[in-house]
Amino acid sequence: MAMVPPKRARVVIIGGGVIGCSVAYHLTKIGWNDVVLLERKKLTCGTTWHAAGLIGQLRDNRDMTKLAKYTADLYASLEAETGQATGYKRNGSLSIATNEGRMEDLKRRADMAKVFGLQVDVVGPKECKARYPLIDVSDVIGGIFLPSDGQANPTDVTMALAKGARAGSARIFEDTKVTAILHSDGRVTGVSTEAGDIAATFVVLAAGMWSRDIAATVGISVPLHACEHFYILTEPFAGVTPDLPVFRDYDAHAYYKEDAGKMLLGAFEPKAKPWGMDGISEDFCFDQLPDDFEHFEPILEMALKRMPALADAGIQSFFCGPESFTPDNRYHIGEAPGLRGLFVAAGMNSIGIQSAGGVGWALAQWMRDGRPPMDLWTVDVRRNLPFQMDRRYLRERVTESLGRLYAVHWPYYQFRTSRGVRKSPLHDRLAARGACFGEMRGWERPNWYAPAGVKPEYEYSFGRQNWFEHSAAEHRAAREAVALFDQTSFAKFTLEGRDTESVLNRVSANNVAQAPGRVVYTQWLNEAGGIEADLTVTRTAEDRFLIVTGAASQVRDFHWLKDHIPAGADARLADVTDRMAVLGVMGPRSRELLQRLTGESLANDAFPFGASKDIRFDHVQARASRITYVGELGWELYVDSRQAPALYDAVVAAGTELGLVHAGYHAMDSLRIEKAYRRWGADIADRDTPLEAGLGFAVAWDKNGGFIGRDALIQQRQKGVVRRLVQFALDDPGPLLYGNEPIWRDGRIVGSLTSGMYGHTLGRAIGLGYVENAGGVDRAFVEAGTYEIEVAGVRFAARPSLQPLYDPQSSRVRA
Repeated sequence: MAMVPPKRARVVIIGGGVIGCSVAYHLTKIGWNDVVLLERKKLTCGTTWHAAGLIGQLRDNRDMTKLAKYTADLYASLEAETGQATGYKRNGSLSIATNEGRMEDLKRRADMAKVFGLQVDVVGPKECKARYPLIDVSDVIGGIFLPSDGQANPTDVTMALAKGARAGSARIFEDTKVTAILHSDGRVTGVSTEAGDIAATFVVLAAGMWSRDIAATVGISVPLHACEHFYILTEPFAGVTPDLPVFRDYDAHAYYKEDAGKMLLGAFEPKAKPWGMDGISEDFCFDQLPDDFEHFEPILEMALKRMPALADAGIQSFFCGPESFTPDNRYHIGEAPGLRGLFVAAGMNSIGIQSAGGVGWALAQWMRDGRPPMDLWTVDVRRNLPFQMDRRYLRERVTESLGRLYAVHWPYYQFRTSRGVRKSPLHDRLAARGACFGEMRGWERPNWYAPAGVKPEYEYSFGRQNWFEHSAAEHRAAREAVALFDQTSFAKFTLEGRDTESVLNRVSANNVAQAPGRVVYTQWLNEAGGIEADLTVTRTAEDRFLIVTGAASQVRDFHWLKDHIPAGADARLADVTDRMAVLGVMGPRSRELLQRLTGESLANDAFPFGASKDIRFDHVQARASRITYVGELGWELYVDSRQAPALYDAVVAAGTELGLVHAGYHAMDSLRIEKAYRRWGADIADRDTPLEAGLGFAVAWDKNGGFIGRDALIQQRQKGVVRRLVQFALDDPGPLLYGNEPIWRDGRIVGSLTSGMYGHTLGRAIGLGYVENAGGVDRAFVEAGTYEIEVAGVRFAARPSLQPLYDPQSSRVRA
């Protein structure tokens, strides 16, 4: 008699691939045994069964590498725990470079791995050949070897996780399709299946390439699209031995894996083939897609040069199967915004096997604690926006994103596909001025401006890219004269109603109970004191506030505030991002410029720092807020999007003889890092507290009613911090910093940079990063050490500072 799913469970997991089974396994490890996993057909039958099974640990940022490292460690013990074979072996991995850009990319990632003890050996061509005798190294300049990497059998790993989950009392049901996610009043209540409804407190969507469409039924954005993934399996041939490491020839878009004496050759080609545009067949189960040898042939041709022995090896099988990819090549995990209790784990971008352990662990911790166990913002489902669910957008984007898996991780890389989705009303005017646009959450934003005769296009490298000097000129204009920034992409919300002050003051660490016309810089904290948001709150009337945050945090911050409005409170939240444009007029001559457009005094006594007023500028009504993210005198002008072009024209006309320069986001970044202004998602996030981040000045400790996270902060203030955000300046003006570089103190690694940029006024690269010490980190500890920052394997002396290296007293901001 077939097993019948229960009527109720604490957690229902949709999807029986390696991700769903890992989530079930890890939930039982935290003591949650009332877990039900539902698979529409058979375990592994979607993508997992045909995965290559590479277990690589080195990703492109710290936290993703930590999760991959956890996965490798888990698989090493899983067979012994469950008795189920996994095929896991630690045979290491070798990745080679055939050009200097690739080599620096590998070296920088090897640097990052040192921070948490992952061994990565930088090797030369001879050692590459010694570790992998089958390859031709005539064009190889070096590589990296990770001895603790390995490979596994994906199906066996999944079955071991499922067996471990069952041992922890989880129940798994195959051939049980979920037909609907049930919800009420903004919270998930269970699922409907072909066998009946199951009530549940939590639902986990881990349905692989089906996840997008399932999420869409409840209004949640999980953008992903399947692509065809190709590999061949050869006949056995001489030299293919079990001890061969996994081999990656990134510049030829290929990976190689020994498989029972045969060679598996797979690819992540630069231009991929999307699949499933017309939907996925209802009976899809262990399906293979039609061969396309013509598409794979260029990969094979390069492989024959890299591994000449392939020429005499027969091909046993040619495989093509679907795998899902996301717009930014990062997976989707976390609680869905707007539907409490629904958690997502999907869009693995062909690294599901090597990510599954870490994803399952992280999601289980998140569900138990109500917050992620580490900084997972880069993969947080709350980063997504509704426009990304558009099928044309996804189809075009994934043709590029699949290939980016093996591309060089260039600093400031901009996707080429699916562009032009969101544009400022000033877009065409800025393009005429030479703007080179970058993309941020669909927004086309000017990153830098090309002078006459220069193409506004990126030329990528790890050195000074082609825009370096142009951005430097924009930077200097903001410091010495006046610069114009288009900040329209900033997310903007309004909160209206008689209870708005009490709601916002409870959510905000700073005191926003100010008179109308004041801007307050504040953080929103979680109960542990971690920074959930970093933004400004402007009181525009007794019962109305304007909240401004970064473009990347639009969905996240909106729902954080929405979720913290008490039931019955008169506080109406609205997203007005697209209704308002923002012009930033910044620099020592900004007052002089704007004063030419208005009869209202902009002098310090009439318009001090932190003030905000409705002002008419040359017949255009706008809200002028005296605030800055570049560390200079300046105003942000908030204007109806329809009136933005007129205001822009007036500002440009008035600024011509004052030396007004258009400036982009690269200049904004170099300006803000000199002033040590933090960037949420890089320097601060939900695992960092204001005390650790040096933002205690923005905490109103004793305000009436307190604030979320206050108790945790008070305890931390009493105990002292064991990590502290520090600003660093390299002594050598040559190297560039991008983030993730190790921080050395007295010959020992004590942390890594969270962000880096060249400071054109200070004349050297500047970085921000946390210095950690179990015995505590205070000013005396920071200043007593001798510091170095490691860049591509070379250490450079650096000077630490706990106060901004540029204008530490903010006298220029308040001028």
